[in-house]
Amino acid sequence: MTSTPFRLDGKVAIVTGASQGIGLAISVALADAGAAVAVTNLSSKQADIDALCTQITSAGGTAKGYVLDITDTPSIKPTFARISQEMGGLDILVNNAGVRVNRPSLEISEEDWDVVLNVNLRGTFFCAQAAAAHMVAQSYGRIINVASQLAVSSSPGRAPYVASKGGIVSLTQTLALEWIRDGVTVNAIGPGPTETPLTANSTPANEATLMARSPLGRRQTPEEIAGSVVFLASDAANTITGHHLLIDGGWTAG
Repeated sequence: MTSTPFRLDGKVAIVTGASQGIGLAISVALADAGAAVAVTNLSSKQADIDALCTQITSAGGTAKGYVLDITDTPSIKPTFARISQEMGGLDILVNNAGVRVNRPSLEISEEDWDVVLNVNLRGTFFCAQAAAAHMVAQSYGRIINVASQLAVSSSPGRAPYVASKGGIVSLTQTLALEWIRDGVTVNAIGPGPTETPLTANSTPANEATLMARSPLGRRQTPEEIAGSVVFLASDAANTITGHHLLIDGGWTAG
């Protein structure tokens, strides 16, 4: 272990869904720790991608933006290969991109189900697969998947989302076992209620219910989530793999 085990100098990280919310905070935290960060998101988020790259580089970090739709599976491998070539490697992947549909299960359509599972679970797998091809070849890599506290503590009206996040935890464990002897660790984080664009439209009634249930008594900030990713990407977590790290303000302890 190095004398500064939480530093990521010389590492190249890809963050999906990186231009807002938790993905933005993770990208900034990785850059602050010394990693060069490939900021990826949909083409409709190009302005946000550019703004985040400017934010990171203005603070002395290294970042470059890339358009990536993780539901377009054939585009993932060439995009990752381009990032590796242009940024000098591929050492860390943070599978952060995610969507959700809040609706009673009796009202969930096939389209609702497919939209959520295609982004959250299918996209996570194929991004991990593409990154691992680089990482296994170099006998080093860190993959961190963004799951949820709802993977282990469910909630009504969110069946596709909960299923996808539970699937991410199981997928994380499987990939961890497959790749650990190749020098690649695979872990997940499980954020609890957090202030993000996905939660911006929460009703006062929902917020009151959440606050009454939450031991913390408030939503977490994205910045409070990001440090866990730096830890799992660092040398300090060399032998941690297959783990789902809950960052939920005590929610699942209750």
